[in-house]
Amino acid sequence: MKIAISSQGVQPTAQVDPRFGRTKWFVLYNTETGEWEPLGNEQVLNLAQGAGIQAARQIIDRKVEMVLTGHCGPNAFRTLTEAGVQVVLGAAGTVEEAVARFRTGGLRPAAAPNVEGHS
Repeated sequence: MKIAISSQGVQPTAQVDPRFGRTKWFVLYNTETGEWEPLGNEQVLNLAQGAGIQAARQIIDRKVEMVLTGHCGPNAFRTLTEAGVQVVLGAAGTVEEAVARFRTGGLRPAAAPNVEGHS
């Protein structure tokens, strides 16, 4: 399974970024191979609106099956879940710690977004 974690840096030791759409980086983790890969999100950082949807499309294009993040708004959440990507909210600590917490059952896929959309 390929997991994307919103991150403040490019390494697994970086802190999880609580923002999904406006994170600067995602760190991709392949559970089958154990490989880590950075994915930049700079192209959406300065969008006036729609950053979450654009970030979600980038994740979907990379064939990610699960996202670990702190918070996710309704538009990004809907875009991800409609494409079959599970969204896990409440991730914190380092990227490695968030993955470990998920793998031991400490984090579970969410049924709904945890922040309101922007008008």
